[in-house]
Formats: sequence, C-alpha cells, structure tokens
Amino acid sequence: MNARHRLPAALLTLACTTAHAADAPRWWCPLATPSPASANDTVVTDALAHLRDQPHPMAHLHTQGLLPHQGIHDASDAAEHDWPLALRAAVAWRLRGKPELLQQVTRYLDAWATTYQPDFNPIDETNLADLFQAWALTRDALPASTRDAMAALIRRIAEGYLARLQAKTGSTYINDMNNWQSHRIKLLATSAAALGDPQLVAAARERLMIQVAANIRPDGGTVDFAQRDALHYVTYDLEPLVQAALALSPYGKDNLLEARSSTGSSIAAALDWLAPYADGRRTHQEFVRTSEPFDIERQRAGLKGYGGTWDPRNSAALYAQATVLIPKYRALAGRPGDAPPVLQVCTPTQEHK
Repeated sequence: MNARHRLPAALLTLACTTAHAADAPRWWCPLATPSPASANDTVVTDALAHLRDQPHPMAHLHTQGLLPHQGIHDASDAAEHDWPLALRAAVAWRLRGKPELLQQVTRYLDAWATTYQPDFNPIDETNLADLFQAWALTRDALPASTRDAMAALIRRIAEGYLARLQAKTGSTYINDMNNWQSHRIKLLATSAAALGDPQLVAAARERLMIQVAANIRPDGGTVDFAQRDALHYVTYDLEPLVQAALALSPYGKDNLLEARSSTGSSIAAALDWLAPYADGRRTHQEFVRTSEPFDIERQRAGLKGYGGTWDPRNSAALYAQATVLIPKYRALAGRPGDAPPVLQVCTPTQEHK
C-alpha cells in the first residue's frame, strides 16, 4: 500500500470509478487516480519491465500433488506466472494510465479467455483470481471482445464452483472443510464480485460463512492446523478466506472478517490465533505431526518451508490484506514491499472504523 500508514475509509461501498451499470464490478478500496507521482512505485516499475513479455496460456494446467519436474508441473508453473503479470499491469495502468499497460492486460486476458478450460481443481486454479481482478480493474477500458470473452470465462468458473460447493453441502470429507474448500470459496467470491452478479454474490457470502463454521473453531484454531501441524497451511487456508471477504465487502455493510458463523467462529478469531506466531512471540516446528503423506514427500525432496521453524514473514501478505478491513493488524503486515501488489492501487485516506 506504498509506504503510507493511513488506510482506506469507505471500503465497503465504493464502486469502480469507471463503472456505473448495475452489474459493474465493485472494488474493495478507493482506486488511485493516475498520476506521474506514482512513477517510482515498485509495481509500476515491474509492470513496465514486462511490457514485451508474451502470454503462455494452457488449456489445462496442474501442479497440485506434484513435485517440481513431475508431469506438467513445470510447464504449468511457468504458465501461471502470466496471472500476476496481468494483475500488475492492470494495477500499474490504474496508477499511471499508460496505454501500453492496458494493451499488456488485454493480451493476457485475450490469451487465457480463449484458451483455458477450467478443471475446477481449486489448488491449481486459486491464483486465477489475479485475472479476475485484472479484468475488474480494466473492464470498461478493454475492447468489447476481450471484455466479453473474459466475462464468459469468469462466469463459467463462478457457476462451476458454486455447483460443486452446493453438491458438497454437509460433507465431512477433509478436503470439503480444509484449505481446498477455502480456495473454492475464494474462486467463487472473487469471480462473483468481479461480475457484480447479485445472486452469485449472495451465494458466495452464504458459502463463506458455512466454511468459516466448518473450518475455524470458536477459539480460532483451524482444521488445517490439526491436519497438517503447520502454520504454512494456516496461512494457506486463511489467505483465500480473507481474499473472499475483501472481494465481497463492497456488496454489504457488514465486515465479513468479524462476522460470526453459526458456531461462533470468525476469520478474525483465526487471525488472532495466528498473531502470536506472526509477531514472533511463539515459534512452531513445521509438519512434525502431519497426517498428509505428500508433506513428508516434499520434506524429503528438500522443498523450502516443509520443515524447520516457521518464518513469520510468510504471514505478512495475509495481514496486509486483513488490515484493509481491520486496521489493528497493521503491525503484522510487515514492510510495504511484502504486501500483495494489488494493494498498490488503493488510495490510503482515513482508517476504516
């Protein structure tokens, strides 16, 4: 959020400045006005450095459950790099208004909208939310063909994940309660919010609170910590829930991070549970008692983060996003450079009360 300490005020109601139709996507913070003063922003510099990059879309990609160099892991990982590049270009365009940045966004959205075929694996697809946000930030400036093709893909994903969530109602299978479900919720929420579809938004809000009840205990502990014995998976579970709450926040007056589920649990309670580890008061040895065989496989392969002491810096992005709706987490958000680039597009004003 740049190197400022004051945060957005009217975060829950402000719509995109260029969109006025009833179905226009609403953004979750006041959008920055293009200005030459943003010339030195890291996200702008980075986006301009990638202007000549070309997209590498795949019809299907898969990394979940694969180690590096297994199957199509490496090709999929390389293709996924397109998604944050598109979002960075969209953020930079909002900040600078340079036509070449909008052209870059258009190239990436065109490539993926006309190539990708959803598999509805939420671990493989979770970062597609970057494309949804890139589209929402540039929607009304895009060529009509790009706007419509991307809208069709986003709707297909939204409706597909909603159907799968509805089919799993009441399931006690672990992947229907743990981070897998949280990523499904995120994909539904971010796609619904990007489309501005009232019915999809309402469904996403309902499913978010069902997941909060299933995944988070009233004391803030999560299903994922019990399953994996790793703070790595606490953050990996909470990040999509926070992102879902942010995406949906302009479509209601309540703070979805603080909202209590049917069991009394909340996302804020889980953030509070993690806070002593995030600020260094407590430490944790990762994956010591995990019940997931793939965790052991990754440990043996020497993948970073799958053993040893958890690094608190791994929660900085989570708290940077949570801070938008609950300012008390500012101290846990780390350095401004640790925050997700999309926060650069927010205009800091007065703290939200």
